Amino acid sequence: MQKVAVALIHHPVVDKNGQTMTAAVTALDLHDIARAARTFGLGAFYVVTPLQDQQILVRQIIDHWVTGYGSHYNPDRQAALALIRLKPSLAAVIDDLAQAQGRRPRTVVTSARLAQGDLSYAQVRALASDGRPLLLLFGTAWGLAPEVLTEADYRLAPIQGVGDYNHLAVRSAVSIILDRISGEREER
Repeated sequence: MQKVAVALIHHPVVDKNGQTMTAAVTALDLHDIARAARTFGLGAFYVVTPLQDQQILVRQIIDHWVTGYGSHYNPDRQAALALIRLKPSLAAVIDDLAQAQGRRPRTVVTSARLAQGDLSYAQVRALASDGRPLLLLFGTAWGLAPEVLTEADYRLAPIQGVGDYNHLAVRSAVSIILDRISGEREER
């Protein structure tokens, strides 16, 4: 999964009324998604926000855990948060990955809503294992803005719960999806 990366998009996302907005960064998302990315062997975890104050917050958190006191206090957390790459836009993420991997990554968006043509987890698992760069896009707030959904190469089928309620925390969704696409495991 070294050629797989995740991007947590804070802009453009939508609010509960479907209006495009910019969401705030949360420290829990940074920590938990970085830990999931490290656990599943991803190459990078991108945090996307155009807001300068939010970029400062992300840098402070990274600095504390990667080079500051936190790096000595908890080396496991240091290894996870070292995967974070801060970018102002999705285009900057794609450019960065293309430069690092030598080719443009294929993009896979996630959503809590079903859509025509959604890929199965097995299909995305095959994409993740073919050796070409793959970027999984996750939205904060109420999900990715329509333009992000339509511009992606692929769309992953949503996680389905047992009832009508389907609004997982993004950090939970990332962990579930990474587990599902990383491969089949025998039950113990």
